[in-house]
Amino acid sequence: MPTPDAPVTGPADTGRSTRTGRPAGGPLRQAGLREHHLGLVMRQVAAARRPPSRADIAAATGLTRATVSALVDELITGRLLAEVAPPPRTGAGRPATGLVLAADGPAGLGLEINVDYLAACVVDLAGTVRHRTVLRADQRPDQPRQVLARLADLAGTALAAPQVAGLTLAGAAVAVPGLVARDGLVRLAPNLGWHDVDVPGALAQQPTLADVAVVVDNEANLAALGELHARAGELTDFVYVSGEIGIGAGIIIDGHLFRGARGWSGELGHMAVRPDGPACRCGAAGCLEQYAGQEAILRAAGVARAGLPAAAALRRLTRRAGSADVAARSALDSAATALGVVLAGVVNLLDVQTVVLGGIYAPLADWMVPHVEAEITRRVLTAAWSPVAVRASVLGAEAAATGAAGSVVRAVRDHPAPWLVRP
Repeated sequence: MPTPDAPVTGPADTGRSTRTGRPAGGPLRQAGLREHHLGLVMRQVAAARRPPSRADIAAATGLTRATVSALVDELITGRLLAEVAPPPRTGAGRPATGLVLAADGPAGLGLEINVDYLAACVVDLAGTVRHRTVLRADQRPDQPRQVLARLADLAGTALAAPQVAGLTLAGAAVAVPGLVARDGLVRLAPNLGWHDVDVPGALAQQPTLADVAVVVDNEANLAALGELHARAGELTDFVYVSGEIGIGAGIIIDGHLFRGARGWSGELGHMAVRPDGPACRCGAAGCLEQYAGQEAILRAAGVARAGLPAAAALRRLTRRAGSADVAARSALDSAATALGVVLAGVVNLLDVQTVVLGGIYAPLADWMVPHVEAEITRRVLTAAWSPVAVRASVLGAEAAATGAAGSVVRAVRDHPAPWLVRP
């Protein structure tokens, strides 16, 4: 899966630096207007509910038909757009040929590092998942270099999948459960025990990813972006809660990811439920993770067993909750109540309209949502006349890897010029 000579800008929406890649922003150069128009055409096609014609794009953008036609021809030649057969004619005149994102164009690789699993996902330019693979194993006993070597091997498996054959790799985004600096340095991942780990540098030493533009970001941020685009046009302001061993949040305001001054917003799991509560790995006490994290829920439900994989324990918890097992229901009720208390504070502060429960919370939503909603209703000042919706993620546990891969192809769609064939 070769890459073009001119590397693409890093994944859209992440705001992170790439190890290789073209800096975004800056004044428009002479070719800037053309590049802007190319991106405008790509976004029009990507957002359309049905394949738009050249005339449709001209009408929507205000560009002349001749300009749109020239831009579309470039994008088709560069394997970024493709033509589809026109719909059956229903009136006079010749039906217009529609345009879609090219299924054989650039693809994005999403990689996720979590405490008890690694994941890889490849999506094509249209955002269709072409391959997904998960390796379930506790990452805490091993050093970062060992974990990253396994992640690179998983990436190699994904890129060698038959469904990915023929696609061109545009880049990779890595989701990590921790604080990520703008250069990709993982400052702190408390549940992994990582401090100041240079993820892009380490992956550059792996043959599978040596020549790939790599972006690193917080897993909840990438999951929130994945959810935003999976629900295109439906949600613009929400808090995405990533429930795993750790708990993170991705905050979407007016359709954009909110990062905070240093890019470290969303550490929901380390907000205090009880200041005098149990010790947390972060060094504080009474953090939400100690009440509503995956391991806390499994222990309280009595389904955690030595040697039993977390995925199997979660399936057992779901079965018991479905059969009204008292311990299982009590564990979920308590976790959801603690989560609702913290989220009520977030809603009071940010005034978001929706909370999306992701990660392990998505399949447990039937039992958790009523208690989360009850706490938000009780504690949010505006809830009486502006209720907050609590929903399960449509991407579930796959949100972070899928969102990471999707951010890569959105960067291509926003900045397609480097991918076009030039004299």
